[in-house]
Formats: sequence, C-alpha cells, structure tokens
Amino acid sequence: MSETRQESRLHLALNAFMATLHRDLVVTGREFVQFLVQALMQPLFFLFIFGKVLPGIGLAAQGFTALLLPGIVGLSSMLASLQGVTLPLVLDLGFAREIDDRLLAPQPAWMVAMEKLLIATVRGAIAGLTIFPVGWLILGSSFAVRTDRLPTLALMILLTAATGAVIGLLMGTVIKPEQISLMFTLIFTPLIFTGCTYYPWARLNILWFKVVTLFNPLTYCSEGLRYAMVPPFHGHDMPTLGIGWVVLALIFGIGLCAFAGTRTFLKRVVS
Repeated sequence: MSETRQESRLHLALNAFMATLHRDLVVTGREFVQFLVQALMQPLFFLFIFGKVLPGIGLAAQGFTALLLPGIVGLSSMLASLQGVTLPLVLDLGFAREIDDRLLAPQPAWMVAMEKLLIATVRGAIAGLTIFPVGWLILGSSFAVRTDRLPTLALMILLTAATGAVIGLLMGTVIKPEQISLMFTLIFTPLIFTGCTYYPWARLNILWFKVVTLFNPLTYCSEGLRYAMVPPFHGHDMPTLGIGWVVLALIFGIGLCAFAGTRTFLKRVVS
C-alpha cells in the first residue's frame, strides 16, 4: 500500500512538473521576439563594432573576429539564462509572493526550483545558438567556425546556459527586490570584463589579472567555446585552457551553485 502511494505521489509530482514546464515553454514561445531582442541587442552591437567596424579600419588584428565570436556566444548564453531565472524569481519571492501559486502544485518545493533552472537553461541555449546566424549575417566572410568539434560545442553551450541558470537561482534567492538594480550593476560589469569574453586567457600577460579571471565562471565558458569553435591558424590550434579542466570546473560550479541556490530557495519558500 505504501509503495502504491509513493508511486502515486511521484506520478502527481512529475505531472505537475511537466505541466509547469509546458506552461513556461508556451510563455517563452509567445514572447519569443521580445526574448530575442533582449538576448541579442548587446551581442549584436558588440559583433558589429568589434568584429566589423574595428577590423575594417585596421584597429583590430587579423583573426580577432574568430576569437571574439566564442566569447559573444558564451556571454549571450549565460546572461540570457541568468536573467531568465533571476528577475522572475526576485519578483515571485517579493511582497506579492507569486511563487505560492507554484508551491500549491502537488510536487516538492525543490522541483519548483529545478523547473526554473531547466527553463532558464533552455532559454540560454537558444540565445547562444541564435548568435551563429546573426554572426554570419554581420561578419560575412570573417565568420569562421570549425566543424570537427560539434559535440564539444553542443556540450559547452549547454554547460554555459546551465551555469548562468544556477548563478541566477542563487542570486534570485539572495537579492532583495529593492537591491536588484544595484546588484546587477555590481555583478554584470566584472562578470563581462573578467570573463575572457574579448580576449583569450592564454594571451594574458598580467599575472594577477590572469589569476582573477580564473574565479569567473564565464572564463571557462569562453575558453571552452574557443576550443570548440576557433579554426586552426597556420596549422596550429588556438591555445586555450584544457577542455577537460574546463568541463570539470563548470560541472563542479554548476553542482555547487545548484545546491546552494536550492537551499536558499527552500529557506525562502518553506515556512
């Protein structure tokens, strides 16, 4: 009898999880144009200025575009997934407590957090993939992506999106609504400019700054994407952080932030 009850509860929980996921996917589809504009506006201008304008007037070295594109993919994917969970969660946990509607569903509270992570990861992966056609349109003949490491590229896009999602979960459960603007300013600027978005880690010659970048998860995302995307130059691969260490660091970071974020989420919603 107890096993039957457990199976029934599990079935109800999975149904509630899938129903919530389906609802969020439908909402994302309805707001797809708005989502793309939000996700692509900044990367589009970065690609145009740094990948088209500066090389066109001789202020960027040959091959810079190939180094820039993976960083833009990583930045777009991470920010889209991070914003996709942080902003809604801050509002849901605010004074109106809109999160309570989801908590009334027949599923454990931690599954609510997992659903938010999953939908944010999907949004981040879509944002990262959209950079490729946009980059091709903007960069033209300068657009170059190797095709012999596509499985690694797919893995890196998923890991990048998942990294942004778990960071967003942790931020969304720690930051108060009145602090969100300040925290985004204090977090996003260092995240972008110390994450090896616009430069390869191996070429840094300022030792202390090279060490600082290793504490930024975006560094591992950018370097892993460069490993998977940048074509060989003069017969040599672009030197990057070892892909094995990159994947290991990201998986460890995802697990750590997911654990911490879920704990803070449960503390906020379970009374």
